[in-house]
This record gives sequence, structure tokens and C-alpha cells, in this order.
Amino acid sequence: MNFGILTLTFISVNLDFFFMLLFLLKKYRLTQVILGYLLGNIILLTASFFVGKALLLFLPEWILGLLGFLPIYLALRKDDDDSNDRTSKSPVLSVLITYLSVCAGCNLSIFLPVLVGETMLNFALTLVFIGILTIIVVLVVKLIADIPMVANVMTAHGEKLMKFCYIIIGLYVFWDSGLISHLIALF
Repeated sequence: MNFGILTLTFISVNLDFFFMLLFLLKKYRLTQVILGYLLGNIILLTASFFVGKALLLFLPEWILGLLGFLPIYLALRKDDDDSNDRTSKSPVLSVLITYLSVCAGCNLSIFLPVLVGETMLNFALTLVFIGILTIIVVLVVKLIADIPMVANVMTAHGEKLMKFCYIIIGLYVFWDSGLISHLIALF
């Protein structure tokens, strides 16, 4: 388990959601936003882990390294995400639904190849680590929500930075899965 890659993955997958957090934190209480966001991350990480485990039953890990193309594809494709705020009576449920609608596809595509070879213990540690990052991010976004310069930088460069991170993650998956060493051994 590589905490640097987990951190990079978490930040790059959630970068667009950080903007949504600005609005959600103005609309709901801090604890409601943290709980909804945390539940969303747990749901998507768990789905990624178990889908990856199912794939490992049928395919060797080095072949699953081809999943590294998913984050690279997401970096290179035109972005047509619909980030509408879906509301409900429960603030926690509103945050959860908003998060799932904005980030489900990217989260599953990016975290699946990163988590595919992890043990159950490492996955549990990953959940704790990402949970801590989730709480820290919400608190930091809450602190910087009113700084205009931060919003301007994210608006100007956020998408490019996110795409760069996706490519790095995809390349890491190629290397970490053994795909590259397997292909080199063939030649």
C-alpha cells in the first residue's frame, strides 16, 4: 500500500468535488457534510475493492494492470460531467447523493486499479486513511472557502492538475501491477 499514491488518487478523483464542498458547506452544517462525504467515499472504495477482488479470481494481476488505461482515458477524454446538486430532506443524504452523482464513475475507475491487488488488511487501512483525508479536506475547504485567490487558482488550473494526476495514477498502475515487467520479459 502506497500512501503517496492513495493521497494523489484521493485528491485527483475528488478535485472537482472540492468545488461542490464550497457550496455544500454554505448550505449544511460541517458535521452533515463530513458524514455524507465520508459515506460516499466508503461506498465507492468498497465497491472498487470488491470488484477488483472478483476480477482477480479470473485474471492474473499483471493483466489487471491494463486497468491503468482507465485513469489515463479519463484524463484525455472531454469532460461532460453533470454536477447538479441533488437535494433531499436529509442534509447527509443530499451530500451523499451529490457526491455519488459527481464522483462515482471517476472514483470507481481510478480506485479499482489502485486497490485491485491489496489485502483485506491493507484495504481496511486504506478506508481509515481515506476517511482521515476526507475529514481533513472538508475542514481545510471550510477554512479556505472565503479566500478568493484559492478559488481563482482552482478555476484556472484545477482541471489540468486533475488530468495530470490521473495520468500519473494510470502509469503507476501499469508499473505496480507488474504489467510493465511482464511485457519487458516477453521481449
